Amino acid sequence: MHPASDHCDGTRFFNPGDEQTTRGLGSVLRWRFESRPASWPRFVPNPAFPPPPETVAPGHVAITFIGHASFLIRLDGMVILTDPIFSQRCSPLSWIGPRRARPPGVALAEVPRPDLILLSHNHYDHMDRPSLRALQSRHAPPVVTTLGNAPALRRLGMAATELDWWQTTEIGPVRITCTPARHFSARTPFDRDRTLWGGFMLEHQGGRLLFAGDSGAGPHWRQVHDRLGAPDVALLPIGAYAPRWFMAPVHMDPAEAVQAHVDLASRQSVGMHFGTFQLTDEAIDAPLLELDAARAKAEIAPCDFITLGFGETRVFGLQASR
Repeated sequence: MHPASDHCDGTRFFNPGDEQTTRGLGSVLRWRFESRPASWPRFVPNPAFPPPPETVAPGHVAITFIGHASFLIRLDGMVILTDPIFSQRCSPLSWIGPRRARPPGVALAEVPRPDLILLSHNHYDHMDRPSLRALQSRHAPPVVTTLGNAPALRRLGMAATELDWWQTTEIGPVRITCTPARHFSARTPFDRDRTLWGGFMLEHQGGRLLFAGDSGAGPHWRQVHDRLGAPDVALLPIGAYAPRWFMAPVHMDPAEAVQAHVDLASRQSVGMHFGTFQLTDEAIDAPLLELDAARAKAEIAPCDFITLGFGETRVFGLQASR
């Protein structure tokens, strides 16, 4: 049981004011029957990038794109992993399910000891138990996650702190606030929406970094801005959006991600959740092409909303907008 709220009835979670995310088996079967997914390459090699830096100056953040929603974030005095998945498949089984098209941009064995893992929700492409089990055996990092996910993590031996939307905790020098998202949760046909989904705003040395998790479009981006302030850097999903009739309630397309960037008044946004696993119907490069078009239409400078190569690191300043 969980506290009843505008997004929980005490047993199941939901998106306030939107019942569309509760799609039945009929919609899923229609998508599977009508789906004409683009052909993805079986394997795309990563270009060579310098390894992530071992230190970062105060007031800065180094962000390395591992792939999908997995980032290595290095702050002054803190190393954070987001939704880490290093497995070949995002699936309950190792031999079936969506297969990785690109290798992780940073190999698991090369990941520095994380001080914290952020876990946005329990879908297999975000909560990958083999990766979490390996990280636990190597480093035993604490985890901050959304409501309902701690029991599964504790079964892996991980120390987990659960947060509801807008709740806050502090880990080392970082203040973490769970932020709303428009999504859903499930790992089986029987546990739909029993756990919460969300993102996380990190506050560190006066700067703000948003890891948005997985989300459809909605008014919550403006709410995040109004309650927590504009992020210096926002990590926003841009992929897994086709067909729109089915995916729009839970996954933004690039144009909606650009609008989220505007609503957040983010100084710098970085796209994620693309080009790793074929979860939906669009082509592997469609999110990047559509992001280019959406930026141009919204008159957003290309440097203000970027994507990183797999394994690429960029260092961003914090507080520069204030």
